[in-house]
Amino acid sequence: MAPSKTSVRPPAPTSGKPLYMDDIVVRPAAQSVLAVSRIIIGFYFLWAFLDKTFGLGFTTPTERAWINGGTPAQGYLNNLPPEQPLAELFQSLFANAFGDVLFMAGLLGIGIALIAGAGLKIAAVAGTALMLFMYLVSLPWVGEHGTNPILDSHVMEALLLIIPAVTLAGDKWGLGKWWAGKVGNGWLR
Repeated sequence: MAPSKTSVRPPAPTSGKPLYMDDIVVRPAAQSVLAVSRIIIGFYFLWAFLDKTFGLGFTTPTERAWINGGTPAQGYLNNLPPEQPLAELFQSLFANAFGDVLFMAGLLGIGIALIAGAGLKIAAVAGTALMLFMYLVSLPWVGEHGTNPILDSHVMEALLLIIPAVTLAGDKWGLGKWWAGKVGNGWLR
């Protein structure tokens, strides 16, 4: 068997030089799949923001739209089944105007960051926190059961937010390389 010509581990970036997607993911097809996935995931979050803001009629009717006085976070939190053990805690913290603004800003920011390909680390951290809160407030093994007693879509969505951040997927068909030139490899990347 011939020895592999590619290294298993990408070289560490030199001081001050940004790390790029090409250093992590070397196959063009894999880069394209990651870029398309990043954009689709971003649109998923952006769409949730738009539907809740304008009541486009998919999950939010027009009369419950945020611009028409609807309360997206409060609407969700105040309708949780009473058997959820953390419902009261999250209601006391976020079932208010602050919770609505925080939730909507999170959806918008995560969506824009992923579509643009810049700020993916911040989007991954913020989105994972949002998904963790949504998981904890509606535990899958309490009350009406889903299809899995431990995992639900919030866990998968958190992982889908982390993948573009760690692979620097914003560099392909996004502003990632330009953004890296401005902010380097830190948390703003």
